[in-house]
Amino acid sequence: MTFPPELLTPDEMAKADRAAPGFGAPSLALMENAGRAVARAIRQRIHPARTLVLCGPGNNGGDGYVVARLLTQEGWPVSVAALAEPRAGSDAAIMAARWNGPRHAFTAAEAARAELVIDAVFGAGLSRDLDPEVGEVLAAARRLVAIDVPSGLDGATGAPLGRTPRADVTITFFRLKPGHLLLPGRELCGELVLADIGLPEAVLPSIGVSTFANGPALWSLPRLSMEGQKYTRGMLTVLAGAKMAGAARMASMGARRAGAGLLTVVVQGNGDVLRATEPGLIISEEPLAELLEDRRRRTWLCGPGLGLDRAREVLPQLIAAKRQILADADALGACAGEPDRLRGVAVITPHGGEFAKLFGAIGDDKLAAARAAAARIKAVVVLKGADTVIAAPDGRAAINYNAPPSLATAGSGDVLAGVIAGLLTQGMPPWEASAAGVWLHGEAATLARPQSGGAGLIAEDLFDGIAPALARAEAP
Repeated sequence: MTFPPELLTPDEMAKADRAAPGFGAPSLALMENAGRAVARAIRQRIHPARTLVLCGPGNNGGDGYVVARLLTQEGWPVSVAALAEPRAGSDAAIMAARWNGPRHAFTAAEAARAELVIDAVFGAGLSRDLDPEVGEVLAAARRLVAIDVPSGLDGATGAPLGRTPRADVTITFFRLKPGHLLLPGRELCGELVLADIGLPEAVLPSIGVSTFANGPALWSLPRLSMEGQKYTRGMLTVLAGAKMAGAARMASMGARRAGAGLLTVVVQGNGDVLRATEPGLIISEEPLAELLEDRRRRTWLCGPGLGLDRAREVLPQLIAAKRQILADADALGACAGEPDRLRGVAVITPHGGEFAKLFGAIGDDKLAAARAAAARIKAVVVLKGADTVIAAPDGRAAINYNAPPSLATAGSGDVLAGVIAGLLTQGMPPWEASAAGVWLHGEAATLARPQSGGAGLIAEDLFDGIAPALARAEAP
């Protein structure tokens, strides 16, 4: 499932709709095309069935009237139930006047009698809670297809506004909205279909899109050179703690698989606990001050398994030395309640709990929370989850949607931190490296255990999936 990178908020989509006639795409034609796309998607998935189209008073309802007419022309038994009549003279009113079929009351009993209910009540721009009576009608559907979004879903945040139904299929147009990919919106949409309705691509430049669906279209991976060697691919230094050395090992292997040229793991005290592990790990017990004298050590990974006390000690030294720092795990815990102490790092990778301890509760708008945090500390924020948000201080944000549930396993986050650090080491800018690392991490989880569909995945399995994920990212 691959979508165009641009994600449009409901307000931005409305702006695109308003601009479309200036590029030769009149609104009435777009509504007809939208209804045709929905009817086509339904016919491809569902055998003819007794269908009730629930129509609201706006453009979403107008699309519904078109769907009802076109399915009737194909021989489907279709009726319409209108929540309210469209505004006189509107495109929706024109389409409603073209519907000559049966009408029923907008009730739960009518919805329950239908074999298929089409939700054309409200689109993604609804800004208030869904009326409970409308939610009751939608909840009565045995099988539900939604136009644009299930009614009551906030297209900007993915949050339900009241009793939002779960659709079996959702068909939307031109570009996805953030709410299609952010949870719980993604699950409430069911199968997601993006249809081309003839809205010109030329409307995009005037919108100033800043939110994207994460994928290879957003970034380019570092290219290997025939003249390259380990130093030109970059030196990464990972700070490790002896008590939880496995976390640093996981991160280090992720970084090496992602292409870091030379990796050093720094241990305070006895490094023998790590020397007996992977032969490719260089273990150092040198004091941090001496290591910082080496200007080639530009990129540092601070946090996995480090320990809170040690993180509090070393993070300010790295920041003062103006190194490129990825802060994760204990480096984040060491700054709980004091996020401004992270100013000077390049990337942070908190899960929801770590984020809340740093910045406060995420709330219903994950995208806004990540953006605000990035702007505050002037660093890229990778707010992890099944819908990871990668936010830059300049306002750009990407939503990741390829992460399988099998990634919810101990050590997975350490591998992700390593992959991002490995890409940073090779010269990728922080936002692009973070977005690429998150995508590769999700793809690696899918590719690592294809024979079991991801069942039984442990974090160590991810290493075998990183190389094929890199190849897939570079495929034409």
